[in-house]
Amino acid sequence: MIELKTLEEIELMRESALIVSKTLGMLATELKPGVTTQYLDKIAEDYIRSQGAEPGFLGLYGCPSTLLTSTNEAVVHGLPTDKPLKEGDVVSIDCGALKNGYYGDHAFTFEIGEVDPKTKKLLQVTKDSLYIGIREFKMGNRVGDVGYAIQKYCEDQGYGVVRELVGHGLGKKMHEDPEMPNYGKRGRGKKFQNGMVVAIEPMINMGTHRIKQLSDGWTIVTADGKPSAHFEHDVALIEGKPEILSTFDYIYDALGIKSNEEEEFKNHVPN
Repeated sequence: MIELKTLEEIELMRESALIVSKTLGMLATELKPGVTTQYLDKIAEDYIRSQGAEPGFLGLYGCPSTLLTSTNEAVVHGLPTDKPLKEGDVVSIDCGALKNGYYGDHAFTFEIGEVDPKTKKLLQVTKDSLYIGIREFKMGNRVGDVGYAIQKYCEDQGYGVVRELVGHGLGKKMHEDPEMPNYGKRGRGKKFQNGMVVAIEPMINMGTHRIKQLSDGWTIVTADGKPSAHFEHDVALIEGKPEILSTFDYIYDALGIKSNEEEEFKNHVPN
């Protein structure tokens, strides 16, 4: 059952999404060789609470952390550890916040120092595929149109598209209908309607699409040990068009990056 949101509810969801965006921007200033993901987890929890919100992941399904931090071959759901990040690592940081009864859920894969050019390309293609998918989240389309667009773009460049993990609807629950796979067939699946809010999140591997779970019961890694990338935005369907509620702008400000990649999906300016 898809829970459609009013414009007022979408504004509350934007507030939750932007708390996550600001958290990721704050973390971007801390990311360097020698930093541990446990340290990042602590300062993220403190920051989210300082914004009048609750960490969205902490305690959800028994999750023991505020952040999910997935390094190199880890795809998603990596638990923070005391192992220092090192030069050349990539780390996907996935974060959630709950405020006013609504969730934000948002992720970015960061580079630690100088990263191998092949891995940099994987990150760029994965991020580009996110916007390619968002572009298909529009009136008249269906779930399969988003998945098909992401899958074709990434597989055409030789990457593996994870099947078992998918994006999702978002609202008063972290995971709502519909599921949003990163693969699919055009014209298949549930039809998009105004008021839908979804988390679109390509999870793309340098090699095989196959994955496995580690013994911690959380961390998902690539089956061949090659790197993976993960980017995620919260997107609302308003007047037939996709509008992103989250933003990477705070990350880019922290890293000194100029980008207008989100402009076509913005009707409002974040505070």
